[in-house]
This record gives sequence, structure tokens and C-alpha cells, in this order.
Amino acid sequence: MALRTESGRAPSPRAGRPNAVPSDRMTSRMHATSTQVWAALATVYVLWGSTYLAIREAVRTMPPFLMASVRYLVAGGILFAFTARRGDREGDRLGSRQWLAAAIVGGLLCLGGNGLVSWAEQRIPSGIAALLVATVPLWMVAVGRLGFGERITPREVVGVIVGFGGIFLLVGGVGSGRSFDLAGMLAVVGAALCWGTGSVYSRRASLPRRALVSTSMQMLAGGALLLVVGAATGEFGAVHPSKISLASILGLAWLVVFGSLVAFSAYVWLLQNARISLISTYAYVNPVVAVFLGWAILSEPITGTTLLAGAVILAAVALIVSARPAIPKREGPEPAAATLAENGDLRGEPAES
Repeated sequence: MALRTESGRAPSPRAGRPNAVPSDRMTSRMHATSTQVWAALATVYVLWGSTYLAIREAVRTMPPFLMASVRYLVAGGILFAFTARRGDREGDRLGSRQWLAAAIVGGLLCLGGNGLVSWAEQRIPSGIAALLVATVPLWMVAVGRLGFGERITPREVVGVIVGFGGIFLLVGGVGSGRSFDLAGMLAVVGAALCWGTGSVYSRRASLPRRALVSTSMQMLAGGALLLVVGAATGEFGAVHPSKISLASILGLAWLVVFGSLVAFSAYVWLLQNARISLISTYAYVNPVVAVFLGWAILSEPITGTTLLAGAVILAAVALIVSARPAIPKREGPEPAAATLAENGDLRGEPAES
């Protein structure tokens, strides 16, 4: 999964400066060619879709929470080092409130979201995990309504009902001769709920206005929490360097470099140069890429029920993503945009797993 920007809305052109669209962004948008846009979009499609496969390989010989901790601490540290001293440092100071908000959101997204996915992928195929993570927008609608009193449209209600029907198809058939582990599948459902809750809460949190700085802080805080959980569950005792495979090392490196840094950079560039309706198509493509890679590389099974449930879930995502036209984002803190979607805020926005 990946971290994300605010749900379904393109980031404000210049946080804290209403009624201003920077000329450099207008110039960039005018000069971005369709080839560049589609190249960046393909990068997000493939790299974020591939993170499920990379996680599956990494956790074969690495403890899941410690593996995820290393991923986010390294990626977050690199991103923070390059962004913390850039932008409006005086008007967007980093204090205890910002770090506390980053810890809450990062805990929900990185620990609850990606940590549970990493744990679950020891038990279930990566493609099944990707399909269940695709339900994030369903949980966002439900949490927004029940937890924060947000208004929802009739189309969103239908999308939630259809989406939970897809979850039932995937999870409900576990006892009917299928080999998918029920605990692993429920863990991913819990991960999607955590990611949706974190995405909704991040709209109200006192996060930095600089999106890249906010993302890096959430990665660092989430990585630290993953480290604590890994230690508390005895994962340090399960670390045997001589037994860590090359495939697991390469999987972790892929997650840090391509899943978090390269794909996220492409996504941020797309936010500045492409329509949000086009960018949000990652929500439909990432699970398809993940299922295909799991089948092609790891020989993961694809049953008729899996295909049907996946189609139902993606149809629900389409209903929710298209339920409302894009509207200007309020001025204020911008939640993280990456890792986290590999995992995503799918009500029009991306996510990394």
C-alpha cells in the first residue's frame, strides 16, 4: 500500500495562499506532453501494482513488521532529508503538533495498513491481498459517515453495498475447498479499514502543508511504530541474516526505491500535470497488475470466484470514485500521498501499498 494525498481532491496549488495558481505550474501543465503523462501513469500502474509481489517475496525470509519498518524508515528518511529544508519553512514549521499528527496518521496507514498487509501476505496470495486493499474507498465512505458525519451520495451508498458484496465473495468462500487463509484475509480487511480511517482523519489532522514533508514524517513515525511492534512480537529473535534470501532483499529494495520513492515522485508529478479523473484510474489498474504478477511469477491461483469478486469490488470502486465531481480542496494540511496505495485514498486519489 502506499501513503496518499487527500481523498479524491487534487492538492491545493499553493497551500496557505488562496486565489493563486503559480505560473510555474501552469507552464508545467502546458508543456507536459501526453507521452510524458502516460509514461508517468504507467509507472504508477506497474510499480504500485508490483508492491504486493515485492512484499510477498520480502516476507518469505524477513519478519513482516520489521521488514515494513525498514522500508518506511529508509524511504521516509531519504524523503525528509531532501524536503524538510525546502518550501515555506517559516510559515509551515514542524513542531510537536505536526509530529503527533504524523504519528497518528502514520500509525494507521503504515502500521495498521501496510503492516497488516505484510503480515497477511505470509498466508494469502498477493493478488487476493491487492483485491481486498482495493476496498479502501468503501471504508472511507463508511468511516466518514459514521465517524465524522460526512454526507454521502446515493451512488456512494450503492458502491459500498456492492463492494461489501465483493468482500463477502472473496472471504465467504474460504471454507468451501479454497486454500486461502481466513486470518490472513481478515487481516487485510482490517488493513483496508485502518487505511481508510487514516485517510479520513488526515484531512483534519495538523499535518504540514508541504505534502512531501508530511509524507516523509508519516513514513518515519509509522516506521518507528512498526519497529516497536516488531520488537514486542519477538521478531528480532526471528531475524537470521544468513537465512535471508536474495529475493527478499531485492523485494525490500524494490519497495524502498521503486514502490515508495520513484512511483511516489511520478504520482506527485501527475497531480501537477494531469486530470485527477485520469490519475484515479490507478485504483482499477493496480489490483489487476498485482493479480497478474502473482499468477505469472508466483503461480498464485486465480479462480472463477476470485475473478467475479474482483470485478464486483472494482465496479464498487468505480461507483465511489465517480460519485462526486472534483472540487477544490480546502486550504490546510495535506495528508501523505504515497506508500502508502501501494495502497490508496481511492475516492479519486491514489495510494500505494
